[in-house]
Amino acid sequence: MSDSDASAEPTAGQLRTPIVAVLGHVDHGKTTLLDTIRGSAVTEGEAGAITQHIGSTAVPLDVIGDIAGSLVDPEDFDLPGLLFIDTPGHHSFSTLRSRGGALADIAIVVVDVTDGFQPQTIEALDILKRTQTPFVVAANKVDTLPGWNPDGTEPIQRAIDRQSDRVESDLNERLYEIIGELSDEGFSADMYWRVQNFQNNIGVVPLSAMTGEGIPDLLTVLMGLSQRYLKEEMSIDVGGRGAGTVLEVTEERGFGTTLDAIVYDGTVREDDQIVVGGVNEPIVTEVRALLKPKPLSEIRTEKQFDTVEAVAAADGIKIAAPDLDDAMAGAPIRVVRDRDLEAVIEEVQAELAELEVGTDEEGVTVKADTLGSLEAISGTLEEEEIPIMHAEVGDVAPRDIRMAATADDPKHQAILAFGVDVLEDARRLAEQEDVDIFEDDVIYQLVEDYDEHVTAIEEAQQDQILENITRPARFEILPDHTFRQSDPAVVGIEVLGGKLRRNVAVGRFSDGEFERVGHLKTIQDEGEDVDEAARGDRVAVSIDGPTVGRQIEEGEQLWVEIPEKHAKILEQELREEITSGEREVLKQYLDTHRERDPFWGK
Repeated sequence: MSDSDASAEPTAGQLRTPIVAVLGHVDHGKTTLLDTIRGSAVTEGEAGAITQHIGSTAVPLDVIGDIAGSLVDPEDFDLPGLLFIDTPGHHSFSTLRSRGGALADIAIVVVDVTDGFQPQTIEALDILKRTQTPFVVAANKVDTLPGWNPDGTEPIQRAIDRQSDRVESDLNERLYEIIGELSDEGFSADMYWRVQNFQNNIGVVPLSAMTGEGIPDLLTVLMGLSQRYLKEEMSIDVGGRGAGTVLEVTEERGFGTTLDAIVYDGTVREDDQIVVGGVNEPIVTEVRALLKPKPLSEIRTEKQFDTVEAVAAADGIKIAAPDLDDAMAGAPIRVVRDRDLEAVIEEVQAELAELEVGTDEEGVTVKADTLGSLEAISGTLEEEEIPIMHAEVGDVAPRDIRMAATADDPKHQAILAFGVDVLEDARRLAEQEDVDIFEDDVIYQLVEDYDEHVTAIEEAQQDQILENITRPARFEILPDHTFRQSDPAVVGIEVLGGKLRRNVAVGRFSDGEFERVGHLKTIQDEGEDVDEAARGDRVAVSIDGPTVGRQIEEGEQLWVEIPEKHAKILEQELREEITSGEREVLKQYLDTHRERDPFWGK
């Protein structure tokens, strides 16, 4: 990909490094991919080889040229290289922002070629769609295909040519499945070497993060895409006031609370006054030290930092400064320098306001690891019509439990915790206060778990209501089946519709008016007490109140009396919960009432 059709030379004179985010499902190889690019296994020994923290890795153009070999001629490029942000889950990326857009300029979506699309893959694509971030798909783990013959870091087409026809055919089948799944998500895609226009089509790069096969192709595509389509955006005033985004707020021995940050515009210098987004209000502080990781090392695992006087975009940096305890991941960082301090504070406040989550008087409590995550979750909850009473960045603490416990509706006495820890004392308090905590780092999974919880509560509530509500039934007193005339009357009956239960008032319709005749106390079937009888059953019942031959007669039909309030609930809320036979009797009962009063039970 040469630069033949790139935009004109930028006037600001300096191009910054494009920022690349690596997204994808857990275990699909995001970390291994970055390790291979870095040539170091920084996560060796970490649980499940999943990156625990957000970091960044700068890969200069000459290193890309070395790795990509014949595919990249550094002479064709004037971008300085690539800066990879490594996120523990793409949720951190969802709105790691730069002035309202995604922080990343371009993204890699890693998909396991043998495993296909997974929930986090689809969520990553949703985020990229929403933020309109260009991306390529790394179809990883080609080396795990049965019979694959690996041979170190080399262009993928050369690697494929070495495979047997059976392996190549197996790979093609899996790649076309991925292309089909991308199509289902609304993206046109093809193998990268067939893509003419990367603005309209997504390039799929088969590779193995483990062996390095296809890594040259991935770097080539990223450099080519950046050079061709992002060059204008990469133009910055390198000496201008620095602007960045907080990736993570961390404790560093000897420095106290520090910010892991990405600077995406201008320069940040030692002693610069900066404004940082905080939990309650913007924080105004001064840079005490800028701590730079050594080249090609992971910012989170390198313990010895070099101190630098200044850092220019785009780069990862650790900022040590006073009063950073309330700084938030995902929040903006702005250098004040020759600007009015109040104007910079207002700018940071405005950006934070864009991220604020609307809250209701009643709803769930949400805790998330970054402002971006918070915004992404609240958007999903809004789509699902789940109200939010309280939402903020940070771990789940006892005060969050107390807040959730104040919700009136038991369904809202819940905390949705996204990518954060639940403090032990908060967990204990949640058990005492009956507050449910849902934890996940996949947004849709979190919402799905909460939905299931709500469904279970609603079903339990409906069961409770159904237990306490009078159900429809009608029956006939059988001729020659009077066993006792009164106190109570005991008669044989046949259930004509619905389900007849014990302890209900019974009566008849007379000129459209319902007339109660007594209270049905017990039901016996062949001498055994039973709780209910269904349509077609012939049973003996005892009815308190009437005398057979006076208030009730053999051969007549009686109805269970349904209070108007119960009839309304049955018709409007529980219609699907009762049997079709009960629905039929209810309709007859309502129709008869409504002949006299059209609004009865409405």
